[in-house]
Amino acid sequence: MNGVHDMGGMHGFGPIGPEHDEPVFHHRWEGRVFALRLAASMLGQWNIDIGRHAVERMDPAGYLASTYYERWLASLETLLIEAGLATRDEIDSGVPAGPPPAGLRVPAPSDVDRITAKGRNFRVDVDLAARFQVGDTVVTRNDHPLGHTRLPRYARARHGVIDRVHGVFIFADASGSKRGDQPQHLYSVRFAARELFGPQAPAADTVLIDLWNAHLEPA
Repeated sequence: MNGVHDMGGMHGFGPIGPEHDEPVFHHRWEGRVFALRLAASMLGQWNIDIGRHAVERMDPAGYLASTYYERWLASLETLLIEAGLATRDEIDSGVPAGPPPAGLRVPAPSDVDRITAKGRNFRVDVDLAARFQVGDTVVTRNDHPLGHTRLPRYARARHGVIDRVHGVFIFADASGSKRGDQPQHLYSVRFAARELFGPQAPAADTVLIDLWNAHLEPA
């Protein structure tokens, strides 16, 4: 979707000030939000792409006014409500209206380290021929979907070169919009900075973006 989250190439948001020796969390509540988001994701009611799309669907003014972990919290509330795990009243009051739904996959505290260390592999073991090979020139599609997409707005209808073939992966656009896994090849595509941002960009600079078959056409 074309939302305020897709800021690549935009101006006017002020400088980025790196923080020397920045802590993992600036406030204790941020660590709690991080833990809540991970714990809730283990319930098996959504995946990482659906979670990203929940952030993208935030009200634009609220998104811009929020910190990173405030966005995580707002999107978690959206996910819990849409999955039927909590109501708006329960979240606002902090008091459950009844017992949790039956059949939830709830990990024990002793499982957390193992699950978080393992993570999830989004590579899919299926035999699909790669549509493109390293060195092929491609052009990105000029799509503007309402759902989740990993094709940035600034990189649409732009020419690039296949830099690397990663293999077959779950298609994040479909996964994030609840349209199934739709596995396909994932590529690292190299773009000249001037192709993306115009003649004022440094001539020697390039940008690498990981994109799927569905994002690309032969040039």
